[in-house]
Amino acid sequence: MLQRRSRIGIVAPGRALDQSIADRVTALAGDAAELVFHTQCFLHDGHFAGPDQARADAFVEFANDPALDAIWFARGGYGACRLLDLAFGRLGEAARRKTYMGYSDTGFLLARLAREGVGRVAHGPMPADILREGGEAAVRRAIGFLTGVDGDAGVEPSTLAPGKHAAYNISVLASLIGTVHAPDLSGVTLLIEDVGEYHYRLDRLMFTLTSSETVRAVAGIRLGRCGPIPVNDVDFGKTEEEIAQSWCARGGIAYLGRADIGHDVGNKIVVFGARGAGA
Repeated sequence: MLQRRSRIGIVAPGRALDQSIADRVTALAGDAAELVFHTQCFLHDGHFAGPDQARADAFVEFANDPALDAIWFARGGYGACRLLDLAFGRLGEAARRKTYMGYSDTGFLLARLAREGVGRVAHGPMPADILREGGEAAVRRAIGFLTGVDGDAGVEPSTLAPGKHAAYNISVLASLIGTVHAPDLSGVTLLIEDVGEYHYRLDRLMFTLTSSETVRAVAGIRLGRCGPIPVNDVDFGKTEEEIAQSWCARGGIAYLGRADIGHDVGNKIVVFGARGAGA
């Protein structure tokens, strides 16, 4: 008997996609998966891929569709946080059987999904990554994971160890801290990354994270890539890793080293939750 191809639903919780991106990603998927792009992905409403309600409705529709195996967020870009109160009260049983993947601003949705125990949640490449130089590798990595064909081949190596893991963009996680949507990070190895922030901004954001009880409950922090970092008129005097190490020390948080994640084509996949012994 031939195995059914995985069906992956794609929605855009922030910015819109161009049809050319959808065509390129579909061609790259080939016979490995059937990609289903919601028509909402191509709407335009100012910065967003349609009004808030349209974006929330698309997410809920595909999450509740039992014929889809996974939800793959189309791209980052501000907007996902605007859907939290519009979408999550409407997710049904089918939504709990799916895998969800994205990064950057879609971390708002990943946090809420993980907090409510909805599906398998992963931080990893998105369709729009095909626009980056060498982005085909990132898209293939994502498809291989979402279909199960590649197993753990694309997973961030440190997260293969037993324990609980989660990954977030630093700016997004700092925005979640202190809100009703903040994730439960107790005992979690937290992987963090960012892009395009000055060193002084990273310093300020790390102060916010490491001063919060939410983050102080983690098992430790790993720092992903933060580049490219803009050049300030006055050199900050510390690298992003030195900034992270300093604030972890002040907050009594174990700094565990670097992580292979970031806003780039090398972005590896981090599966939220427990792995290995006790999982």
